[in-house]
Amino acid sequence: MSEDKRNPTLVNQPRRRLLQVVGAAGAASALGMPSVAFGQASTRTVKIGMIQPMTGMFAYNGAQGMVGAKMAADEINAAGGIRSMGGAKIELVIGDSQSKPEAAVSEVDKLSEQGISCFVGGYASGLALTATQASARNKVPFLVDGAVSDQITGRGLYGVFRLAPGFKQITDVALQNLTNINDATGKQVKTVALVFEDGAFGSGLAKTLAGELPKRGFEIVESIGFPTPTRDFTNIGLKLRSSKPDLIIPSCYLNEYVLLARSIHQNKVPKKAIYSVIGGGASNMKFVREFNAAAQGIMDCNHWIDPRKPRSQRLVSALDAAKVDLTYEVLLNYSNVLLAIDAIEKAGSGDRDKINQALTTSTFDGHVMPYGPTKFVNGQNEGARPINTQIQGMKVEVVYPPEYATAKMVFPVPLG
Repeated sequence: MSEDKRNPTLVNQPRRRLLQVVGAAGAASALGMPSVAFGQASTRTVKIGMIQPMTGMFAYNGAQGMVGAKMAADEINAAGGIRSMGGAKIELVIGDSQSKPEAAVSEVDKLSEQGISCFVGGYASGLALTATQASARNKVPFLVDGAVSDQITGRGLYGVFRLAPGFKQITDVALQNLTNINDATGKQVKTVALVFEDGAFGSGLAKTLAGELPKRGFEIVESIGFPTPTRDFTNIGLKLRSSKPDLIIPSCYLNEYVLLARSIHQNKVPKKAIYSVIGGGASNMKFVREFNAAAQGIMDCNHWIDPRKPRSQRLVSALDAAKVDLTYEVLLNYSNVLLAIDAIEKAGSGDRDKINQALTTSTFDGHVMPYGPTKFVNGQNEGARPINTQIQGMKVEVVYPPEYATAKMVFPVPLG
Protein backbone atom coordinates (compact mmCIF):
# COMPACT_ATOMS: atom_id res chain seq x y z
CA MET A 1 0.00 0.00 0.00
CA SER A 2 1.35 3.45 -0.84
CA GLU A 3 2.03 5.95 1.91
CA ASP A 4 -0.55 8.31 0.34
CA LYS A 5 -3.33 5.75 0.80
CA ARG A 6 -2.31 4.70 4.28
CA ASN A 7 -1.61 8.07 5.81
CA PRO A 8 -2.56 10.94 3.46
CA THR A 9 -2.19 13.76 5.93
CA LEU A 10 1.28 12.93 7.21
CA VAL A 11 3.03 12.54 3.87
CA ASN A 12 5.03 15.26 2.15
CA GLN A 13 2.67 17.84 0.70
CA PRO A 14 4.81 20.91 0.15
CA ARG A 15 2.30 22.78 -2.01
CA ARG A 16 -0.43 22.49 0.59
CA ARG A 17 1.94 23.42 3.40
CA LEU A 18 3.28 26.42 1.46
CA LEU A 19 -0.29 27.61 1.05
CA GLN A 20 -0.69 27.28 4.80
CA VAL A 21 2.47 29.32 5.30
CA VAL A 22 1.12 32.08 3.12
CA GLY A 23 -2.21 31.61 4.89
CA ALA A 24 -0.48 32.47 8.14
CA ALA A 25 -1.51 36.01 7.25
CA GLY A 26 -4.52 35.11 9.34
CA ALA A 27 -2.17 34.41 12.21
CA ALA A 28 -0.53 37.75 11.68
CA SER A 29 -3.90 39.44 11.87
CA ALA A 30 -4.61 37.60 15.10
CA LEU A 31 -1.48 39.17 16.53
CA GLY A 32 -2.63 42.57 15.33
CA MET A 33 -0.13 42.87 12.47
CA PRO A 34 -0.43 43.03 8.68
CA SER A 35 0.94 40.18 6.60
CA VAL A 36 4.11 40.43 4.53
CA ALA A 37 4.57 38.04 1.62
CA PHE A 38 7.80 36.16 0.98
CA GLY A 39 10.17 38.17 -1.16
CA GLN A 40 8.25 41.43 -0.71
CA ALA A 41 10.90 44.11 -0.68
CA SER A 42 10.84 47.58 0.82
CA THR A 43 13.18 50.44 -0.02
CA ARG A 44 15.68 48.72 2.22
CA THR A 45 15.68 45.08 3.26
CA VAL A 46 17.79 42.64 5.21
CA LYS A 47 17.66 39.08 3.91
CA ILE A 48 17.50 36.05 6.19
CA GLY A 49 18.04 32.74 4.42
CA MET A 50 15.77 29.92 5.57
CA ILE A 51 17.38 26.51 4.98
CA GLN A 52 14.42 24.18 5.37
CA PRO A 53 13.35 20.80 3.91
CA MET A 54 10.38 22.04 1.86
CA THR A 55 10.30 18.84 -0.21
CA GLY A 56 11.25 15.24 0.55
CA MET A 57 10.51 13.21 3.65
CA PHE A 58 10.75 16.19 6.05
CA ALA A 59 8.58 18.57 3.97
CA TYR A 60 5.89 18.89 6.65
CA ASN A 61 8.50 19.87 9.24
CA GLY A 62 10.09 22.41 6.93
CA ALA A 63 6.78 24.02 6.09
CA GLN A 64 5.91 24.22 9.79
CA GLY A 65 9.24 25.93 10.43
CA MET A 66 8.47 28.47 7.72
CA VAL A 67 5.17 29.35 9.39
CA GLY A 68 7.00 30.32 12.57
CA ALA A 69 9.69 32.21 10.66
CA LYS A 70 7.16 34.20 8.66
CA MET A 71 5.14 35.12 11.74
CA ALA A 72 8.27 36.50 13.42
CA ALA A 73 9.27 38.49 10.34
CA ASP A 74 5.73 39.84 9.93
CA GLU A 75 5.66 40.88 13.57
CA ILE A 76 8.86 42.91 13.36
CA ASN A 77 8.08 44.41 9.94
CA ALA A 78 4.65 45.53 11.16
CA ALA A 79 6.26 47.13 14.21
CA GLY A 80 8.52 49.30 12.06
CA GLY A 81 11.29 46.99 10.92
CA ILE A 82 14.91 47.34 12.00
CA ARG A 83 14.94 50.68 13.79
CA SER A 84 18.72 50.96 13.92
CA MET A 85 18.66 50.72 10.12
CA GLY A 86 15.97 53.31 9.56
CA GLY A 87 13.09 50.84 9.44
CA ALA A 88 14.65 48.29 7.09
CA LYS A 89 12.35 45.33 6.50
CA ILE A 90 13.14 41.66 6.96
CA GLU A 91 12.92 39.53 3.83
CA LEU A 92 12.87 35.75 4.18
CA VAL A 93 14.47 33.81 1.33
CA ILE A 94 13.77 30.06 1.22
CA GLY A 95 16.46 27.54 0.40
CA ASP A 96 14.92 24.08 -0.01
CA SER A 97 17.27 21.43 1.36
CA GLN A 98 14.97 18.76 -0.16
CA SER A 99 15.57 16.68 3.00
CA LYS A 100 19.04 15.88 1.59
CA PRO A 101 22.38 16.92 3.15
CA GLU A 102 23.98 17.63 -0.23
CA ALA A 103 21.05 19.84 -1.27
CA ALA A 104 21.38 21.79 2.00
CA VAL A 105 25.00 22.59 1.06
CA SER A 106 23.98 23.67 -2.43
CA GLU A 107 21.29 26.02 -1.09
CA VAL A 108 23.63 27.58 1.45
CA ASP A 109 26.22 28.22 -1.23
CA LYS A 110 23.66 29.67 -3.61
CA LEU A 111 22.01 32.00 -1.09
CA SER A 112 25.36 33.10 0.33
CA GLU A 113 26.02 34.69 -3.05
CA GLN A 114 22.68 36.53 -2.99
CA GLY A 115 23.28 38.93 -0.13
CA ILE A 116 21.99 36.80 2.74
CA SER A 117 22.94 38.33 6.11
CA CYS A 118 22.40 35.13 8.12
CA PHE A 119 20.72 31.76 7.97
CA VAL A 120 18.07 30.08 10.14
CA GLY A 121 16.99 26.45 9.98
CA GLY A 122 18.48 23.03 9.37
CA TYR A 123 15.74 20.95 11.05
CA ALA A 124 17.42 17.51 11.16
CA SER A 125 20.94 16.90 12.44
CA GLY A 126 22.15 15.35 9.19
CA LEU A 127 20.97 18.41 7.26
CA ALA A 128 22.24 20.94 9.79
CA LEU A 129 25.71 19.39 9.96
CA THR A 130 26.36 19.91 6.27
CA ALA A 131 24.49 23.24 6.06
CA THR A 132 26.48 24.80 8.90
CA GLN A 133 29.76 23.56 7.47
CA ALA A 134 28.87 25.33 4.21
CA SER A 135 27.73 28.51 5.97
CA ALA A 136 30.99 28.67 7.95
CA ARG A 137 32.95 28.30 4.75
CA ASN A 138 30.98 31.24 3.32
CA LYS A 139 31.38 33.24 6.56
CA VAL A 140 27.62 33.60 7.11
CA PRO A 141 26.11 33.18 10.63
CA PHE A 142 23.71 30.23 10.95
CA LEU A 143 21.08 29.88 13.70
CA VAL A 144 20.14 26.22 14.05
CA ASP A 145 16.51 25.42 14.87
CA GLY A 146 15.68 21.86 16.00
CA ALA A 147 18.75 19.78 15.09
CA VAL A 148 20.24 18.37 18.30
CA SER A 149 23.59 16.77 17.41
CA ASP A 150 26.25 18.27 19.66
CA GLN A 151 28.71 17.94 16.81
CA ILE A 152 26.92 20.88 15.16
CA THR A 153 28.24 23.35 17.72
CA GLY A 154 31.21 21.27 18.84
CA ARG A 155 33.36 21.81 15.75
CA GLY A 156 34.25 25.43 16.51
CA LEU A 157 32.97 26.64 13.14
CA TYR A 158 32.46 30.30 12.33
CA GLY A 159 29.01 31.69 13.09
CA VAL A 160 27.16 28.54 14.19
CA PHE A 161 24.63 29.19 16.97
CA ARG A 162 21.90 27.05 18.53
CA LEU A 163 19.22 28.65 20.70
CA ALA A 164 17.65 25.33 21.72
CA PRO A 165 19.33 22.72 23.95
CA GLY A 166 21.49 20.09 22.30
CA PHE A 167 21.53 16.34 22.48
CA LYS A 168 23.45 15.86 25.73
CA GLN A 169 21.47 18.41 27.71
CA ILE A 170 18.11 17.10 26.50
CA THR A 171 19.13 13.52 27.23
CA ASP A 172 20.45 14.39 30.70
CA VAL A 173 17.28 16.28 31.60
CA ALA A 174 15.05 13.58 30.13
CA LEU A 175 16.76 10.84 32.14
CA GLN A 176 16.65 12.83 35.35
CA ASN A 177 12.99 13.72 34.84
CA LEU A 178 12.13 10.08 34.08
CA THR A 179 13.95 8.95 37.23
CA ASN A 180 12.18 11.59 39.34
CA ILE A 181 8.77 10.68 37.91
CA ASN A 182 9.31 6.94 38.35
CA ASP A 183 10.62 7.34 41.90
CA ALA A 184 7.64 9.54 42.83
CA THR A 185 5.21 6.88 41.60
CA GLY A 186 6.77 3.91 43.39
CA LYS A 187 9.32 2.78 40.79
CA GLN A 188 6.70 0.91 38.78
CA VAL A 189 8.78 1.04 35.61
CA LYS A 190 11.69 -1.43 35.67
CA THR A 191 12.20 -2.72 32.10
CA VAL A 192 12.74 -0.66 28.94
CA ALA A 193 12.65 -1.24 25.19
CA LEU A 194 14.59 1.13 22.91
CA VAL A 195 13.21 1.51 19.36
CA PHE A 196 15.18 3.83 17.12
CA GLU A 197 15.93 4.91 13.57
CA ASP A 198 19.42 3.81 12.65
CA GLY A 199 20.74 7.21 11.52
CA ALA A 200 22.88 9.66 13.48
CA PHE A 201 19.98 10.88 15.62
CA GLY A 202 18.29 7.63 16.64
CA SER A 203 21.31 5.38 16.96
CA GLY A 204 23.25 8.02 18.87
CA LEU A 205 20.42 8.48 21.33
CA ALA A 206 19.93 4.73 21.75
CA LYS A 207 23.63 4.28 22.49
CA THR A 208 23.52 6.97 25.17
CA LEU A 209 20.34 5.59 26.74
CA ALA A 210 21.75 2.05 26.73
CA GLY A 211 24.68 3.30 28.78
CA GLU A 212 22.73 5.51 31.17
CA LEU A 213 19.46 3.72 31.93
CA PRO A 214 21.03 0.75 33.80
CA LYS A 215 22.84 3.21 36.07
CA ARG A 216 19.41 4.46 37.11
CA GLY A 217 17.97 1.04 37.83
CA PHE A 218 16.29 0.31 34.50
CA GLU A 219 16.85 -2.99 32.65
CA ILE A 220 16.94 -2.82 28.84
CA VAL A 221 15.10 -5.83 27.41
CA GLU A 222 14.98 -4.79 23.73
CA SER A 223 17.04 -2.55 21.45
CA ILE A 224 15.53 -2.40 17.95
CA GLY A 225 16.88 -0.29 15.11
CA PHE A 226 15.22 0.42 11.76
CA PRO A 227 16.00 2.57 8.68
CA THR A 228 14.34 5.83 7.67
CA PRO A 229 12.02 5.58 5.87
CA THR A 230 10.24 2.47 7.19
CA ARG A 231 6.57 1.92 6.41
CA ASP A 232 5.71 -1.34 8.14
CA PHE A 233 6.18 -1.74 11.90
CA THR A 234 4.13 -4.91 12.31
CA ASN A 235 7.08 -7.11 13.23
CA ILE A 236 8.41 -4.55 15.71
CA GLY A 237 4.96 -4.28 17.30
CA LEU A 238 4.79 -8.06 17.66
CA LYS A 239 8.30 -8.22 19.09
CA LEU A 240 7.41 -5.59 21.70
CA ARG A 241 4.24 -7.46 22.60
CA SER A 242 6.33 -10.56 23.21
CA SER A 243 9.00 -8.87 25.37
CA LYS A 244 6.42 -6.86 27.40
CA PRO A 245 8.61 -3.91 28.48
CA ASP A 246 7.28 -1.59 31.15
CA LEU A 247 8.50 1.40 29.17
CA ILE A 248 9.04 2.00 25.44
CA ILE A 249 11.38 4.78 24.33
CA PRO A 250 11.04 5.53 20.58
CA SER A 251 13.68 7.67 18.82
CA CYS A 252 12.66 8.54 15.26
CA TYR A 253 11.19 11.16 12.96
CA LEU A 254 7.52 12.03 12.53
CA ASN A 255 6.22 9.56 9.94
CA GLU A 256 7.98 6.56 11.49
CA TYR A 257 6.99 7.67 14.98
CA VAL A 258 3.31 7.71 14.04
CA LEU A 259 3.46 4.32 12.34
CA LEU A 260 5.34 2.80 15.29
CA ALA A 261 2.83 4.19 17.81
CA ARG A 262 -0.04 2.83 15.73
CA SER A 263 1.59 -0.60 15.61
CA ILE A 264 2.07 -0.57 19.39
CA HIS A 265 -1.60 0.33 19.81
CA GLN A 266 -2.95 -2.13 17.22
CA ASN A 267 -0.89 -5.00 18.61
CA LYS A 268 -2.05 -4.19 22.14
CA VAL A 269 1.51 -4.10 23.46
CA PRO A 270 1.34 -4.25 27.27
CA LYS A 271 3.27 -1.31 28.71
CA LYS A 272 3.12 1.22 31.49
CA ALA A 273 4.28 4.19 29.44
CA ILE A 274 5.79 5.47 26.21
CA TYR A 275 8.42 8.05 27.06
CA SER A 276 10.19 9.84 24.26
CA VAL A 277 13.41 11.79 24.26
CA ILE A 278 13.19 14.33 21.43
CA GLY A 279 10.33 12.29 19.96
CA GLY A 280 9.46 13.05 16.34
CA GLY A 281 5.72 12.74 16.82
CA ALA A 282 5.27 12.74 20.58
CA SER A 283 4.14 16.37 20.76
CA ASN A 284 2.69 16.75 17.27
CA MET A 285 -0.93 17.87 16.94
CA LYS A 286 -1.47 16.11 13.60
CA PHE A 287 -0.70 12.84 15.34
CA VAL A 288 -2.97 13.76 18.24
CA ARG A 289 -5.84 14.67 15.94
CA GLU A 290 -5.58 11.87 13.39
CA PHE A 291 -4.57 8.88 15.53
CA ASN A 292 -5.81 9.94 18.93
CA ALA A 293 -6.18 6.49 20.49
CA ALA A 294 -2.59 5.56 19.63
CA ALA A 295 -1.32 8.90 20.93
CA GLN A 296 -2.91 8.86 24.37
CA GLY A 297 -0.57 9.16 27.34
CA ILE A 298 2.65 9.46 25.32
CA MET A 299 5.21 11.59 27.14
CA ASP A 300 8.09 13.51 25.61
CA CYS A 301 11.08 15.53 26.75
CA ASN A 302 11.66 17.99 23.95
CA HIS A 303 11.69 21.55 22.69
CA TRP A 304 8.39 23.15 23.67
CA ILE A 305 6.66 26.40 24.48
CA ASP A 306 6.64 28.19 27.84
CA PRO A 307 2.85 28.31 28.38
CA ARG A 308 3.12 31.03 31.04
CA LYS A 309 4.41 33.79 28.76
CA PRO A 310 1.94 36.30 27.26
CA ARG A 311 3.88 36.19 23.97
CA SER A 312 3.50 32.41 23.90
CA GLN A 313 -0.22 32.69 24.54
CA ARG A 314 -0.63 35.20 21.71
CA LEU A 315 1.31 32.94 19.36
CA VAL A 316 -0.84 29.92 20.22
CA SER A 317 -4.01 31.96 19.63
CA ALA A 318 -2.64 33.17 16.29
CA LEU A 319 -1.85 29.62 15.18
CA ASP A 320 -5.34 28.51 16.20
CA ALA A 321 -6.85 31.33 14.14
CA ALA A 322 -4.73 30.38 11.13
CA LYS A 323 -5.56 26.67 11.61
CA VAL A 324 -1.87 25.81 11.79
CA ASP A 325 -0.61 23.04 14.09
CA LEU A 326 1.40 24.03 17.14
CA THR A 327 4.69 22.14 16.70
CA TYR A 328 8.20 22.71 17.93
CA GLU A 329 9.29 23.56 14.38
CA VAL A 330 6.98 26.59 14.49
CA LEU A 331 8.17 27.61 17.95
CA LEU A 332 11.89 27.25 17.28
CA ASN A 333 11.87 29.08 13.96
CA TYR A 334 9.69 31.86 15.35
CA SER A 335 12.14 32.30 18.23
CA ASN A 336 15.27 31.95 16.08
CA VAL A 337 14.12 34.54 13.56
CA LEU A 338 13.37 36.92 16.44
CA LEU A 339 16.88 36.23 17.79
CA ALA A 340 18.40 36.89 14.36
CA ILE A 341 16.46 40.15 14.06
CA ASP A 342 17.56 41.20 17.54
CA ALA A 343 21.19 40.63 16.50
CA ILE A 344 20.67 42.61 13.29
CA GLU A 345 19.10 45.43 15.30
CA LYS A 346 22.08 45.52 17.66
CA ALA A 347 24.54 45.30 14.77
CA GLY A 348 22.75 48.15 13.04
CA SER A 349 23.70 46.46 9.82
CA GLY A 350 23.25 43.44 7.59
CA ASP A 351 27.00 42.88 7.81
CA ARG A 352 27.69 39.24 8.58
CA ASP A 353 30.65 39.77 10.91
CA LYS A 354 28.76 42.39 12.92
CA ILE A 355 25.74 40.10 13.24
CA ASN A 356 28.03 37.27 14.29
CA GLN A 357 29.52 39.44 17.03
CA ALA A 358 26.07 40.54 18.20
CA LEU A 359 25.01 36.91 18.49
CA THR A 360 28.16 35.97 20.38
CA THR A 361 27.32 38.49 23.12
CA SER A 362 23.52 38.12 22.93
CA THR A 363 21.33 38.15 26.04
CA PHE A 364 18.09 37.83 24.04
CA ASP A 365 15.04 36.74 26.04
CA GLY A 366 12.15 37.64 23.71
CA HIS A 367 11.50 34.02 22.69
CA VAL A 368 8.53 31.79 23.53
CA MET A 369 10.58 28.95 24.98
CA PRO A 370 11.10 27.99 28.68
CA TYR A 371 14.58 29.53 28.66
CA GLY A 372 16.38 32.25 30.53
CA PRO A 373 18.36 34.99 28.79
CA THR A 374 20.48 33.71 25.91
CA LYS A 375 24.13 33.00 26.65
CA PHE A 376 26.16 31.45 23.87
CA VAL A 377 29.26 29.45 24.80
CA ASN A 378 31.00 28.04 21.73
CA GLY A 379 27.77 28.58 19.84
CA GLN A 380 25.50 26.70 22.26
CA ASN A 381 22.93 28.63 24.30
CA GLU A 382 23.49 27.66 27.92
CA GLY A 383 20.24 29.31 28.98
CA ALA A 384 18.13 26.69 27.16
CA ARG A 385 16.17 23.81 28.66
CA PRO A 386 13.78 21.09 27.41
CA ILE A 387 10.41 20.42 29.00
CA ASN A 388 8.15 17.36 29.44
CA THR A 389 4.81 17.08 27.65
CA GLN A 390 2.09 14.44 27.57
CA ILE A 391 -0.74 13.83 25.13
CA GLN A 392 -3.99 13.96 27.06
CA GLY A 393 -7.26 13.84 25.16
CA MET A 394 -6.96 16.26 22.24
CA LYS A 395 -4.17 18.34 23.77
CA VAL A 396 -0.42 18.32 24.24
CA GLU A 397 -0.07 19.33 27.88
CA VAL A 398 3.04 20.43 29.74
CA VAL A 399 3.36 18.09 32.74
CA TYR A 400 6.90 18.52 34.08
CA PRO A 401 8.57 20.36 35.76
CA PRO A 402 5.61 21.34 37.94
CA GLU A 403 6.22 25.08 37.66
CA TYR A 404 5.45 24.92 33.92
CA ALA A 405 2.63 22.34 34.08
CA THR A 406 -0.70 22.95 32.39
CA ALA A 407 -2.05 19.56 33.52
CA LYS A 408 -1.32 16.79 36.00
CA MET A 409 0.68 13.97 34.45
CA VAL A 410 -0.68 10.43 34.16
CA PHE A 411 2.04 7.90 35.00
CA PRO A 412 1.91 4.99 34.58
CA VAL A 413 -0.70 5.14 31.81
CA PRO A 414 -3.71 2.82 32.29
CA LEU A 415 -3.96 0.10 29.64
CA GLY A 416 -6.76 0.92 27.22
